[in-house]
Amino acid sequence: MPHYVLGLSAYYHDSAAAIIRDGEIIAAAQEERFTRKKHDHAFPKHAVEYCLREAGITPDQVSYVVFYDKPLLKFDRLVETYVAYAPAGLQSFMMAMPLWLKTKLFLPREIKASLGGTYKKRVAFTGHHESHAASAFFPSPFDDAAILTLDGVGEWETASIGHGRGNRIEMLKTLHFPHSLGLLYSAITYFCGFRVNSGEYKLMGLAPYGEPKYADIIREKLIDLREDGSFRMNMKYFNYAQGLTMTGPALDELLGGPPRPAESAITQREMDLASSIQKVTEEIVVRMARHAKKLTGSKNLVLAGGVALNCVANGILLRSGIFEDIWIPAPAGDAGGALGAALFISHQLLDAPRVQNGRDSLKGALIGPKYADADIRAFLEKEKIAHHHHDEESAVLEAVVKEMVAGKVIGWFQGRMEFGPRALGSRSIIGDPRNSAMQTQMNVRIKFRESFRPFAPSCLAEDAAEWFELDRESPYMLLVAPVLAKHHTKLTDEERRLMEADPDLRKRVNVPRSALPAITHVDYSARIQTTTEERNGRYYRLIREFKKQTGVGVIVNTSFNIRGEPIVCTPQDAHRCFMACDMDVLVLENCILYKTEQPQMSESDREKYVGSFSLD
Repeated sequence: MPHYVLGLSAYYHDSAAAIIRDGEIIAAAQEERFTRKKHDHAFPKHAVEYCLREAGITPDQVSYVVFYDKPLLKFDRLVETYVAYAPAGLQSFMMAMPLWLKTKLFLPREIKASLGGTYKKRVAFTGHHESHAASAFFPSPFDDAAILTLDGVGEWETASIGHGRGNRIEMLKTLHFPHSLGLLYSAITYFCGFRVNSGEYKLMGLAPYGEPKYADIIREKLIDLREDGSFRMNMKYFNYAQGLTMTGPALDELLGGPPRPAESAITQREMDLASSIQKVTEEIVVRMARHAKKLTGSKNLVLAGGVALNCVANGILLRSGIFEDIWIPAPAGDAGGALGAALFISHQLLDAPRVQNGRDSLKGALIGPKYADADIRAFLEKEKIAHHHHDEESAVLEAVVKEMVAGKVIGWFQGRMEFGPRALGSRSIIGDPRNSAMQTQMNVRIKFRESFRPFAPSCLAEDAAEWFELDRESPYMLLVAPVLAKHHTKLTDEERRLMEADPDLRKRVNVPRSALPAITHVDYSARIQTTTEERNGRYYRLIREFKKQTGVGVIVNTSFNIRGEPIVCTPQDAHRCFMACDMDVLVLENCILYKTEQPQMSESDREKYVGSFSLD
C-alpha cells in the first residue's frame, strides 16, 4: 500500500497544502489561489481538497498529516519575548493571545476537524527550518548538498545550516530570534514605506536605483556581523519583538527622519536604503554560504526560506564560486513549508527513496490545478463570451505570437498552475521584450503597480547564454544575471543623465538599455527563467514560435494578476482579470479572446474588482 503524506502550512502566512506519495510530489497549492485573498493564512481547506482530489484519495487514506512548524515552541518564544520586554509588548500580546488560545495551541484538534473528522491518526509536526531544509534538499537534483535556510523567524530559529545526503538531512547550526536577516530586510522594507511580507520584492527592485550610502551605518549601528555570517542586531533600533511596528524612533533619528508614508513619492533616501540593505544582505548570505561549505564540504548548495527568494543575492552567490552549483525551489517561502514537511516525513521517517536522475523532482513547480479545454469552452459558451477556438496547438501559438509582435499584452492560461510566488508560464502575462514601452505598459495599465518594478524574461534554455551571463538553467526564476554587454544599447548624454540622477523613476525605467529593453533592469540585469520542452511543454513551444517569427528566443513574463490580487487560478479568475485591466488578448488553453470583441466592463464594475484587492 502506498504511503500518502499530507503537508500543511497555515495560520501565520501563505497557507498551503501538499500531497506526497512514497516520496513523489503529486500536488501542491496555496490557499490564496482559491479564496482570492492574498497571503491567506487560514486553514488551507480548498488547497487540501484539491490535493486529495488530485491524489484520488480521501482523508482517511492519508498515512500522515504533518504541520510545517511546532506551535508549542513558537508559543514559548512569544511568551518569553513578551516577558523580556514587558510591559512594552502588552498591546501586541493582547492582540496575539486570543487566536493562540482558541486555535494555534490546539492544532491537532483543529486540523482533524478541518479534515471532516475522518482522519483518526496522529498529526506530526516538523521544525520550521527543518521544513524549509526538506523543501530545498529532497526535490533537488543533488545526492549531497549543503543546506542554507534564511527567513524571518520560525519557532526560535531565523537561519540554519544543514547537510543533505541521500534521503536524510541533518541540521548543523542555527541562528536565533531576534537576530534575523529576514526581519532586518523586512524592517528596512517597512521603513521605506512598503508592506512587510510582500514589499520585499519592491525593495529588491528599487535597489539598483540607489547607492549603498547607508551600508556602513547598517554594519556599524544595526548589526554586529561575524565572519561566519552570524550576527547580532542592535534592538535599540527595532520594534518588532514587542510592538506593532518594525522599527522605532531611534532608527528615525539615525536615518534622518520617519519612515516613508505608504504610497507617497519615493525619494533618494529610500533608493539608497534599498541599495544598502541589499548589499549587506548579499554579504551576509555569501558569508553564511562560505561557512556552510566549511561545515559540510559539499560542492552543492540548496537554499530555502523567504530570503532565498532574493534572486539578486542568489545570483551573487552563484557567481562567487563558493559552490559548483546551487538550487532553490520555486516555493522557497512559507507555502513551501507544507511541501517540505510532507517530504521530510516521507523520506526521513518513512524511508522513501529519492529518484536521482540529474534533474529536480519538483516537476517544474507545475503541480497545481488544471482545467480541460472542453470545460473552458463550455464556460465561455454558457456565458456567451466571444472567443476563437483552435483545434491545433500550432494555430494558437502562431496567432498569439503575431499579437505579441504587434505590441499586444497577452494573458496566458494553460496547463497546471504553478506552486510558489512566481508565474512560470501557466498563469502568466506575456509580451515582446524588444518593445521599449512594454515594461511601463504592463506596470501601469495592467498590473496597476509602481513603474520602477522590473519584469522577468522567459527564454529557451538553449538560448540563455546568448543573451545572459548565465551558464546553467534557472527554471524557477530565482537567479539574476547580467544581460551580455554585446546587447547593451549605447546611451546618449541625456539618457545617461536620466539614468544617473533623475528623481522620476518612470523616466529612468523608460530609457532603453539593451536590445531587450522590457526585461533589462536599470543595472543591466535580468531575473531569468529558462524553459525546456520536457519541463514547460506548450510554454516552451510558444517561446520557440516567438523565436521562429522574430529570431529572439526570449519573452516577457510576469504573473497573471493585478496588484494586491493572488495569481489567477481558474478560467473565471483569468477572464475577470482580463476584463478589468487593459490586457489585449486572453488565451485559455485553445481558446483566444480579443479585447476588441468583448463588451466593455462598466467603470463601477472595474473599480469594484480592482478595489477588492488590498494594495501590497
